[in-house]
Amino acid sequence: MKIQLRELSTNDKEDIFQMIREIGPGENGYINSEYEMDYRDFPSYLKGRIKISRGIDLGPQYVPQTMYWLLIDERPVGIGKLRHYLNDDLRRVGGHIGYTIRPSERGKGYGTILLRELIKEAKAKGIDELLLTCEERNIPSKRVIEGNNGELFDILDGKCRYWIKNY
Repeated sequence: MKIQLRELSTNDKEDIFQMIREIGPGENGYINSEYEMDYRDFPSYLKGRIKISRGIDLGPQYVPQTMYWLLIDERPVGIGKLRHYLNDDLRRVGGHIGYTIRPSERGKGYGTILLRELIKEAKAKGIDELLLTCEERNIPSKRVIEGNNGELFDILDGKCRYWIKNY
């Protein structure tokens, strides 16, 4: 199995677009507001996400965030978002990392792989502690986070807050 975590780029094509569409509006706290975009808007979407990763034209409630695609044997199976730092809202809910696996590829261990690879990227960016959150009832996400050395810090308004340190 060939595992690749690839940063979003303007060279991304139809296979990435189709994964975004398949994921739908999101669930369990992951928001995918572009799932209904037209393919003609895809290049603009990619350029906008690159600006976000560079901290360009961010609203006051946002922080720089880099998006990644998890590819298994060249097939896109998941999306990861790595926030470069946290604001007060993200300290409560959201944390440093958000991720999802496309529905057709769930249950294969790819969430664990995706989070592991995102942790490596965080380390490379100099982020030495990671906060991750998930809904208390989201057992698969809890397992993925705990499987990547996440330690439950607390539960706030139905959201589990985990820290990953010393990685």
